[in-house]
Amino acid sequence: MIRHLVLFKLNEGVERDDPRVVRGVEAFRSLDGRIPEIRFWECAWNISDRPIAYDFAINSAFDDADALRRYVEHPEHQAGVGLWREFATWVIADYAF
Repeated sequence: MIRHLVLFKLNEGVERDDPRVVRGVEAFRSLDGRIPEIRFWECAWNISDRPIAYDFAINSAFDDADALRRYVEHPEHQAGVGLWREFATWVIADYAF
């Protein structure tokens, strides 16, 4: 199995209630059950107030690297990524477990 972690940082001046952010969150939350390669899916806002913390996280799992690649290339995933590019940056970690 491959764990796929994504941590998002909202751009300076962008708040969680910004309509673009709301659409972006909805786009990613809706992926569970819509992309067959997803084996585990959770996403949520960070609750830590530590200055090094990111704002939003996705924790997901896939059978193997090929399944992860198909997910990354899936049009619905790409649409969500396109939304987030407008207001955030992110880091990713993928690892076998």
